[in-house]
Amino acid sequence: MNNKPEQAEDDSADKYTVPGLERGLRLLCEFSRNEKTLSAPELAKRLDVPRSTVFRLLTTLERMGFVERAEGGRDYRLGMAVLRMGFEYLASLELTEIGRPLLERLRDEIGYSTTLVVRDARNIVYVAKSSTPAPFVSTVNVGTRLPAHATVLGRVLLQDLTLPQLRELYPEEHLKVYSDSTPHTVLDLFNLLQQDRERGYVWEQGFFERGISTMAAPVRDHSGKVVAALGATIPDQNIGGEQLERIVAQVRGSAGELSRLLDHAPTETAQIVNLWQR
Repeated sequence: MNNKPEQAEDDSADKYTVPGLERGLRLLCEFSRNEKTLSAPELAKRLDVPRSTVFRLLTTLERMGFVERAEGGRDYRLGMAVLRMGFEYLASLELTEIGRPLLERLRDEIGYSTTLVVRDARNIVYVAKSSTPAPFVSTVNVGTRLPAHATVLGRVLLQDLTLPQLRELYPEEHLKVYSDSTPHTVLDLFNLLQQDRERGYVWEQGFFERGISTMAAPVRDHSGKVVAALGATIPDQNIGGEQLERIVAQVRGSAGELSRLLDHAPTETAQIVNLWQR
């Protein structure tokens, strides 16, 4: 078989690659929520490059504000420039621009904080939030990442995945448990997701964090794919009856409206089911 065209394409791509920029970006990606500070020797080891190269990269990134010295001056952490870029990216998403007014309106209607999240591999990422001026203070903000399998919003975002796709995403035998409600295996998670999909929304009390209830519904794009989860955070676990039914309808209605704005057209069967459930 002749692989020359493919080889030529790869060579052409490598020709325009900037090694220094690639190393700098790889260095920034080594920082995470669990590893907020790293030393130059540790970064050199992880990137498999000389320490002198890492020091030059760190000096450049520090000058531009992408990294800064941690207390003590030996270790480094991400700087404000990274945060600014992150917020600019989130603000540039069409989803957040269209969804923010809907979140604010829903917040005013139900009296609870509302959020919009997307999935990044095994995590959910909060991309928009509209809070109420209530005594309850949420620990999540725009940019917060939480485990998808252990959260109500994550369950919404995982609904479209088949069992083989879930096993590929979670190859481990047992899932990390965050509460008594966390599914322990991929099969447990899959069965839960099927129930969620049939219901059309997710409502759980204390699923991820005790004392916090979450209501969420899927947001779909023109292809019918779940691209976001729109939810409400409710600190009162005693909610029920007509009030719960009203909140369910309003959250689902807002998620459906955002889906339509993203050019999603529900099938006739889905429309009939939605009308029946209301």
